[in-house]
Amino acid sequence: MTPFLLSIQPFQRGGQLLDSPRWRWAAASRIGTSHLRAGTRKQDAYSVVQINSHTFCAVVSDGAGSASYGGQGASLLCRNLMADFRAWFEHHDVLPDDEVILCWVDQLRDQLSDAAARRGVTRRQFAATLVMLVVFKNCVLTLQVGDSALVARKDGIWEALCWPENGEFASTTYFVTDDPEVRLRTFHFDLEYDAFALFSDGLETVALEQATQQPFARFFDPMIKPVDQARGDGRLVELSGLLARYLDSPALCDRTDDDKTLILISSQ
Repeated sequence: MTPFLLSIQPFQRGGQLLDSPRWRWAAASRIGTSHLRAGTRKQDAYSVVQINSHTFCAVVSDGAGSASYGGQGASLLCRNLMADFRAWFEHHDVLPDDEVILCWVDQLRDQLSDAAARRGVTRRQFAATLVMLVVFKNCVLTLQVGDSALVARKDGIWEALCWPENGEFASTTYFVTDDPEVRLRTFHFDLEYDAFALFSDGLETVALEQATQQPFARFFDPMIKPVDQARGDGRLVELSGLLARYLDSPALCDRTDDDKTLILISSQ
């Protein structure tokens, strides 16, 4: 699917967006059974932050299974990139442009290089993917490196905003640590969506239909329904706990043995 930019703008008064969405979310990240058998740590990481009344950010990162410090790379990525966006919106009332974002990614790559040098390994040992959602007023910005994914619901229909990107060979993908440069993709949309889901590739087989390159509605509709119906805003603690139990369930682990991270976001 090719992302596109719409031209419809919500009504504004005095430079302020009216009726900013009030976001609520459930999120969980659980270790895969393959890592449990091997005695290795979970390599997924995520972060969700409501920065202010009209700015919402969520990010998922998956450390490479072949990288000895992939989990640490994913954690550093989520923490530092979210800090960059938080600091930006403290001083700016516009989205950062692609040049600014690429500068942050370059700084992140330097930080991963420093962490690798302290352990006597190459930066490749901190390899991790990236998918990020930024909702700012009437705009949606997405970032992607690699095979994590982001889908959104508009008028009751799910569509993929960031489809998993695989590498040149089967079972390969792209990472923030790639040389000589990172394969970063950024897309801009109008905010016509009332729900989003970000997830790592551990859920790809149950969440996405490869033949049509569309999200499985029968997966996302029942998953998002409790978030739609929940009262209040912000993180839904009880639902996040139930989501973690689902990600650990034998029925799901029988279908995927990888780490599983899922963020479900709704403004309904």
